[in-house]
Amino acid sequence: MVRGTRPVAEVPIDVPLVRRLISSQFPEWSGLAVRPVESAGLDNEIYRLGADLAVRLPRRRIGADQTEKEHHWLPVLAPQLPLAVPVPVGRGIPGEGYPWHWSVCPWLPGEVAALAPVADMRQAAMTLARFVRALQAIDPAGGPVSSFRGGTLADRDPVSRQSAGVLRDSLDVRPLLEIWDAAVAMPAWTGPPVWMHGDLHPANLLVSNGELAGVIDFGLLGVGDPACDLMVAWTYLSADARQVFRGELAVDGPTWARGRGWALHLGLMAAAYSADNPVLNEVGRYTIAEVLADVGRRH
Repeated sequence: MVRGTRPVAEVPIDVPLVRRLISSQFPEWSGLAVRPVESAGLDNEIYRLGADLAVRLPRRRIGADQTEKEHHWLPVLAPQLPLAVPVPVGRGIPGEGYPWHWSVCPWLPGEVAALAPVADMRQAAMTLARFVRALQAIDPAGGPVSSFRGGTLADRDPVSRQSAGVLRDSLDVRPLLEIWDAAVAMPAWTGPPVWMHGDLHPANLLVSNGELAGVIDFGLLGVGDPACDLMVAWTYLSADARQVFRGELAVDGPTWARGRGWALHLGLMAAAYSADNPVLNEVGRYTIAEVLADVGRRH
């Protein structure tokens, strides 16, 4: 196996296409400048539209399958959340040779947390705990089930092992697989499903003026095991902030262990398949290191 790179776009997207789509479907914005934005994501392309808007277009079918979910649910969830989220203000449809639904959203201020440090990581942990708690408190009735997050860790076992195999030449993956096996062996969640972002890591968090200010990329949004969003404790937080986060949420032992498993799952994939994406690759490496150190401190 070899380390992978960003998947190739399944449809061509460029500035002229975005301009044509805006002109034909949202003529009120046709006079605004369009420019591409560097994105750490795998499934969508992002373009600035004037000063205050962003255009988000799926570049792969997997991203297209998530767009309608975001159109439907983000307006419902956003008013109940303590951080800004990108609620679509324009719902694009296929056209101009582009085959999928797409979005126009507000341009949220800030930089991704992977590139912009917060002033106080413990305060960031409390902010994240409030966000997760608020999201989980929203009525899950009718919420979608993600194919990739929120089920059992055992469902993700083949992907985790494949990712570990890709990394075998650069990492000692034996302790990682031991941690993974221990997480998979934890009792499954038997309570009601709760809302989860599904992909909480620092490339999907925004920092403004030294504080967490927003959460983006809800493509894996769904309802399921609350352990899934605990991944942010290892994908982003420091060791002491992680304990603040856990304390704020009052997480029990098995749920915490499953959360560490979800973090490791993401870390392995990000490290294995983001060779050409330095932001995601670093998220993966950091997560793996934090998981290993966290388990090491307990022994």
